[in-house]
Amino acid sequence: MGLKVFYITNNLNIALIAEKAGVDRIWIDLETLGKEERQHNINSVKSHHEIRDIETIAPKLTKAEMLVRINPWNFESKREIDAVINAGAQIIMLPMWKSVEEVKNFIKAIDGRVKTSLLLETKEAEGCLDEVLKLNGIDEIHIGLNDLHLSYGLKFMFELLTNGTVERIIDKIKKKQIPYGFGGISHLGDGLIPAEMIIMEHYRLGSTRAILSRGFCDQTKPLSEIEKTFTDNMRRFREFEKNIDVAHFNKNRENLIEIVHDIVDDR
Repeated sequence: MGLKVFYITNNLNIALIAEKAGVDRIWIDLETLGKEERQHNINSVKSHHEIRDIETIAPKLTKAEMLVRINPWNFESKREIDAVINAGAQIIMLPMWKSVEEVKNFIKAIDGRVKTSLLLETKEAEGCLDEVLKLNGIDEIHIGLNDLHLSYGLKFMFELLTNGTVERIIDKIKKKQIPYGFGGISHLGDGLIPAEMIIMEHYRLGSTRAILSRGFCDQTKPLSEIEKTFTDNMRRFREFEKNIDVAHFNKNRENLIEIVHDIVDDR
């Protein structure tokens, strides 16, 4: 079946190109609260999406699901959840949660109307994960490497893959048989860590979900070029998945650890 992949865009034409190329979820990102303060020194995407983007794109999708990341839990969250459900969201992701109570409130506000996705990206979230996993109503969990590595004071987000943190978290989630994923991947041959190595780690760890990073396709190019690039990159990505050999997992991990250590030493 391959990894279920998500792509962040609020451009209808690009969303339809991504869907046609085989992307499983189109991601509208409404998270703004606290993001600039956390990531002001990080070269990361700061989206400026709106609820009306859901209304524009969701009715046009025929295969891909509409995933919406809301803001971290706050006094306006119930209103925001109702609004994005009414706009056409099929999966709602809660970022930056730090307590069992926040997750309980989130699940209660969703009330079974759409799927729930927890974005685990704080050390406090890992600290209360055992209790969170006792709750009913969690459809999936995604481990956000960018903010989680900041939360732990690390230099490089992929240290979480090599220091055992991701594996430790996954071991707990796996016991509850909740689907999970982590981080993002670029197109093959690209990325500070080659995308091929990260994809191999997804398979070694039993991940079934991944975000396609902004490096996967340049959204500023003409639509004809975007369509060609996206289609080619998705085809190569799926072909690579078909040829993954478990016999290479250990060697891939050894190489990953070596590269991450070299990057960290240079920072």
